[in-house]
Amino acid sequence: MLLEIVKYGDPVLRQKGAKIDKITPEIQQLVQDMIATMYAAHGVGLAAQQIGKALQVCVIDVKGVTDRPSTMAINEEPVDLEQFMPMVLINPEFKPLGDSVAGPEGCLSFPEIYSDIVRPETIEVSALNESGESLQFRCGGLLARAIQHEYDHLQGILFIDRMARKDKEELKPEIEALQRETRERLQKRR
Repeated sequence: MLLEIVKYGDPVLRQKGAKIDKITPEIQQLVQDMIATMYAAHGVGLAAQQIGKALQVCVIDVKGVTDRPSTMAINEEPVDLEQFMPMVLINPEFKPLGDSVAGPEGCLSFPEIYSDIVRPETIEVSALNESGESLQFRCGGLLARAIQHEYDHLQGILFIDRMARKDKEELKPEIEALQRETRERLQKRR
């Protein structure tokens, strides 16, 4: 089932997600709906907050993106990351490795708003998958960027919080218009 993607201005985007203690059939269904929603919106990632649920779960799929390649390794051995897509991360944690680099980002909760964001190029990730199995891997490129972007969502942090001041000032009219539209839509629903 396709879910509505909430836009900037909805308070749920600023909520830290609750840890998931048990992988229930409801969580598994939510994950499947999130994956379908991400694909329908042509995104590479989607966090639970973006569909109105303050939970520690996100989905990612970077396969087929050739202009911003990704790397993935398990136990120091490179793996074919396509076999791991779509990726489900429940209660994810990550540790930055190496240098930080600027790279382009957008967000399904901020349609048509893009900016370069500085993030660690390589990270080490641990999480659970949709079956409750432990995942541990190292990744780089777009996959590392997408995981960090979605992890931020799970903490109530938005990519506009990480924008350079100059970029945020330039995009201020669009950001404020989106926030206003969202708040007006929420008022009408009450």
